[in-house]
Amino acid sequence: MENIKTIDSVCTYCGVGCDIAAHVKDNKIQKIFAHPDGVVSQGKLCIKGKYGFDFVDSKERLRIPRVRKSFLDNNPTIKDAISSSLIDFDDTWYETDLDSATTAASLKLKDIQQKYGRKSIASIGGARTSCESSYLFQKFTRHTLNSPHVDNCARVCHSPSLKGMRTTIGEGAATNPYNDIYNCEFMIVIGSNTTEAHPIIANRIIDVAQKHDNLAVFDVREIKLHRFSKYQAIIPHEANLLVLNMLAYVIMDEELYDDSFIADRTKGFTEFKDKILNDPYANPKYFEEIEGYEYLSKMIPKIAREYALKKSMIFWGLGITEHTDGSYAVMAITHLALMTGNVGKEGAGLMPLRGQNNVQGACDMGMLPYFDPDYQDPKEVGLMTPQLVDEMLKDKVKAVLNIGEDLTHIHPNLNKVEAAMGHLEFVMVQDLFMTDVTKIADIVIGVKSAYEKTGVYVNAMRRLHLSQPLVETDLPDDWEVLQKLDNKMGGTASYKNSNEIWDEVREVAYRRFSGASYVRLERHRKRGLQWPVHTEDTPILHQLDFRTEDGLGEFHYHQYKLRGMIKEITSKALTGYHLTTGRTIAMYNNAWQTKQSPNLMKRYDEDILLVNENDATDFTSEKVILKTEFGETTPLTIKLTSKVQPKTLFVTFHHAKSRINALFGDKSDELILTAAFKSIKVEVINC
Repeated sequence: MENIKTIDSVCTYCGVGCDIAAHVKDNKIQKIFAHPDGVVSQGKLCIKGKYGFDFVDSKERLRIPRVRKSFLDNNPTIKDAISSSLIDFDDTWYETDLDSATTAASLKLKDIQQKYGRKSIASIGGARTSCESSYLFQKFTRHTLNSPHVDNCARVCHSPSLKGMRTTIGEGAATNPYNDIYNCEFMIVIGSNTTEAHPIIANRIIDVAQKHDNLAVFDVREIKLHRFSKYQAIIPHEANLLVLNMLAYVIMDEELYDDSFIADRTKGFTEFKDKILNDPYANPKYFEEIEGYEYLSKMIPKIAREYALKKSMIFWGLGITEHTDGSYAVMAITHLALMTGNVGKEGAGLMPLRGQNNVQGACDMGMLPYFDPDYQDPKEVGLMTPQLVDEMLKDKVKAVLNIGEDLTHIHPNLNKVEAAMGHLEFVMVQDLFMTDVTKIADIVIGVKSAYEKTGVYVNAMRRLHLSQPLVETDLPDDWEVLQKLDNKMGGTASYKNSNEIWDEVREVAYRRFSGASYVRLERHRKRGLQWPVHTEDTPILHQLDFRTEDGLGEFHYHQYKLRGMIKEITSKALTGYHLTTGRTIAMYNNAWQTKQSPNLMKRYDEDILLVNENDATDFTSEKVILKTEFGETTPLTIKLTSKVQPKTLFVTFHHAKSRINALFGDKSDELILTAAFKSIKVEVINC
């Protein structure tokens, strides 16, 4: 291995946050692997972590800032200010330098705020960049621009987990380390296709399930994890809260709850118990009336008994959160832990499985409209992304700054989003590639990837890892672009490196990060540190008190609302097709990184629609278009399978060209506006 260096860092992909190592020669990544003693990876990586590094050297990388020609034509003063730096690129773009690009941006932002007011600018993104850059993004927006409008992609994924968990136990994050899976006696996975979305966690779940036969899996379709489960529960669409309340009902009705834990560490239990035992939807016998799902009336009590009487963990993903009652379903999950004492101890806890590599960190940094860093109250609460879209249509928000979030791909109601963004006078994007949103951007700036910079990332179990560059590049980091822009907008940011930003984070967000210096994080690069980090880190939360004001866990019962597929089944009127969406292991979210890798693209180069074999007569062509009142997809290749239920469909959402999210309207979580991506009735049009 002559001239080959081995460099340790952290994976750029999902929220599992695997420790990685790279063989690098002549400033080029040769191979990525995991050390056998890596605490998160356990020496194993999924195919994205192992093979998905080609994007670093891709010819499609955005390396020189671009300014849209029509933008400069409409803003002649700005064009004059930077004209000497402009180089003709194509019919649409000029290339320019970073100084000129940020000068143009600052002039336009000043003009917009002067015309429309300080709140006319919104900043969206930051869950795919480092904590340092995400922290500076919200600080620049809130303090220099004086706009409260900051948000990130947690809005379309785990905001309900944050809301539901904070309401009941005071903290919206995983309670235990992944390795506690080996210490638990029973596991429930609900709304998570874990082998595809979080495979290194799935490895642990499968290892334990094969040895102890102690896994229950709830999903609307048959997934790989069902093969290893004792209880293979296929549930109707939008039935999560119904099922979770039923589990609680059984525990109440059979008095399987932990009296001493409830008395010592919770409040509101008596009222909660009264409500649930008198709720007709909470009795598992209700499933006796749901044709095709009658077996759940007997299976749910069995699962409830094992969960209550054993040291248990619950894992969930977007199949829980992306519904109208997502926050309430998360509360129902925490209720189960509170009533059985299955939280605050080794091998028992609550595990939301987050998607983006730094979505936990972005939220911790205050990249949310209603939280400052460390989840403190901001001086002014801003608007959530769906509300910002409405404000764009009203011409009240006129500019968007966007880091690493493909706004016209990952959000719902794409036709509405595109119309809203058409009202904007300025969009600036920082990203690795010319993603879908750059089609409407005015300035696009290429930045370092996670494999080219130093920075802190926080994974789905609160574990901080410090990345270091695997290769060198002259591209700027996100925070460096923001600092230039900040200075030109009158700000005083003067950080020399990311370490200086992180040291400020440790002071501002001291409740979580005061002891997590770069020195310590470097020393524990393979292990990481779980926040809160002071003298020591904290692998398990809530061991003595919950992180509520009085230290007590709270019960907040919410009744299931009859709707959708279950309503149709009970009224004998199940017609048409109900669609759900999800991930596949080879692709990562908007696919811009993973599609640069031939090894990954040959596995999954388009979004495939899964159709039940018994519904084949309705699908008379190789491709179909799905349509709703909000929009339609492009033609999708169909695959017949027994893995989805009759009259239900499943499709992934990775490729922007599919326009899957055009199908979904504004239906969202009642409390936190996360889109209801997991169930919609669609019309099928054969091509």
